[in-house]
Amino acid sequence: MNEYIREHYLEAGKIASVVRKEAGSRIKEDVPLLEVAEYAENRIKDLGGNIAFPCNISINEIASHYTPDDDIARFKRGDVVKIDIGVHIEGYIADTASTVEVATWHHSKLIKACEEALDNAILSVRDSVQTRTIGKVIEQTIKKHGFTPIKHLTGHSLEQYMLHSGINIPNYASVFSWKIKKDMVFAIEPFATSGAGNIRYGKPHIYAALKAGTTAHKKISERFGTLPFARRWVPEMNTGDLKGLREYFELIESSGAIVAQSEHTVIVGEGGCEVTTK
Repeated sequence: MNEYIREHYLEAGKIASVVRKEAGSRIKEDVPLLEVAEYAENRIKDLGGNIAFPCNISINEIASHYTPDDDIARFKRGDVVKIDIGVHIEGYIADTASTVEVATWHHSKLIKACEEALDNAILSVRDSVQTRTIGKVIEQTIKKHGFTPIKHLTGHSLEQYMLHSGINIPNYASVFSWKIKKDMVFAIEPFATSGAGNIRYGKPHIYAALKAGTTAHKKISERFGTLPFARRWVPEMNTGDLKGLREYFELIESSGAIVAQSEHTVIVGEGGCEVTTK
């Protein structure tokens, strides 16, 4: 990786870290979800970054892929909120997430288990390690605390303008595995739950253009490229215009159990890795 690309990854990570922390501190009882999402997205731009995907604010049993469409939904006491931030500089992406519990501490052990799993996973990342090895570390850490990893959700490799570029980091000791290499970039994101850890699909609130297609799709491609966008970003579009786009459905723990998430982006080195989103 040349220094130009590395600096872009580091700058994106720095911005994403600031925004994750600032937006997380705004998650309070009775605050509209949209207020926090728009704060995060506007703050990314204020700091000189570009939005890699809509601010995800997934609550309780929803593990991922929820972003508010309007200002109706508000945070409630006891909510377990996953806030997931994506930033890019010239397409070089930082992806980071944390979990906040609103005004209670009933799920602090679950959140801690997820954070520890991420920390331990990061310590295991280095040139030539197998992805299943990282997954095993995540699974063992989460289970040590009495919880279950969500196996259907994974970390993922990142490349320029590509959020998921082909290699997954499982949250368990998967049979399938890849050998990771120096200079690869990954988002590592353990998900932990008190439930069985299975996923069902909800509604889409986030979309992406797969190809130009219709005139409406061409306009989307010109505006967002292949990166995801929120339905609320294109109020001028009707339901028909969204047909044929990639849909990011809500990912929901099937038994309705609470889910926690922690995530950092790392650059793989020979004897370890560099975390861009600390």
